[in-house]
Order: sequence, then C-alpha cells, then structure tokens
Amino acid sequence: MDNAALLIIDMQNDFIRDGAPLQVPGAGAIIPNIRILLELFRRHRLPVFHVLRVHRADGSDVEISRRELFARRPFAVDGTRGARVIDELAPEAGEYIIKKVRMSAFFDTDLDLLLRSMGVGRVVVAGIQTPNCIRTTVFDAFAYNYRTYLVEDAVGAANEDVHRSNCRDMANIGTVMVHTADVEKILQS
Repeated sequence: MDNAALLIIDMQNDFIRDGAPLQVPGAGAIIPNIRILLELFRRHRLPVFHVLRVHRADGSDVEISRRELFARRPFAVDGTRGARVIDELAPEAGEYIIKKVRMSAFFDTDLDLLLRSMGVGRVVVAGIQTPNCIRTTVFDAFAYNYRTYLVEDAVGAANEDVHRSNCRDMANIGTVMVHTADVEKILQS
C-alpha cells in the first residue's frame, strides 16, 4: 500500500467566493497551487478525492456549535451551487466525491475504505481551512496509519498566524510538510 491519493478539502463556493456565507479570507490565493496538484495527480493517473462539506436544507445535521449560524445564513446545503466545488477545480470523470457533515474527511464517510481498496498508503492534503477540516483530516489520516503530506502552500486559514501554528502542530505529530513544487518528487519516490 504505497500508492498516493490527493485529498482536496472543502474548496466549495460557499467557502471560497466573495460574499459567501463562510468565506475564508485569502482562500483564493491557494487555488493556483491546488490546480497544479490536481493536474499532477491527473497526469500520473492517481486517485483524486474532492471532499465536500454538505448539509441538509433544514440544518438538522449541522454540529451544535454552528446551528445558530446556519439558521441565520445556511451554508453548503447539499445540491446547491454553494456546496459545489469551485469551477477552477471541477471534478472530472473518475474522480471521487466524498460528502461529509463534520470536519474530518474520515468521520462517518467511506474514505478510508476507498483508500485501502485502492492500495493507497500516502495521502497528500490541500484545501481549507487549516485549523478545522484540514487539521482533523490530517490527524485522522495519521491515526489510520497513512503517510500524510500537508502541502503548506495549498492550504489556508482565516489568518496567517492560525495557519502557521496549526501547520507546526501537524508537523509535530509526524505529518510531512511540503510545498507544491515538492509533490512531483514524492510521487516518483
């Protein structure tokens, strides 16, 4: 199990676009690097997983800490434009969509089953946002014994200090910190 897979976390309209309900400031800046990663994995014919945060329209599956926020301004409602992947990173045929209702891409999804079935032992993680969905996904990947690579210049947070401190924390548990330019070498090793 040494194959690699790309996990693109929450690059959805409701989190990226100007004026979106939960827009992550500066998230647009990482789109070019995620595109590079996406094209690299496509060229090498390696699995790509677009992980999407989605909720029911009534908000019944939103975590308790965000229910009030969701009631005021619903976000990532399944089937809406806001919940879809941004056009710049649109999934292609053969790529996987993983829908989640919590922060981790592994929580109550079939991600682990699919990765193991494909012989994946290494995951490369990109997307938003560093202290929440990125961090929980990375910690869970590590707990499931995946060799985990966080692409530092292809993840983002609401502010740089939060981003940096969470990257340090993930590095301290054994996550391999890389930049977009390093990923090609990782795939060839």
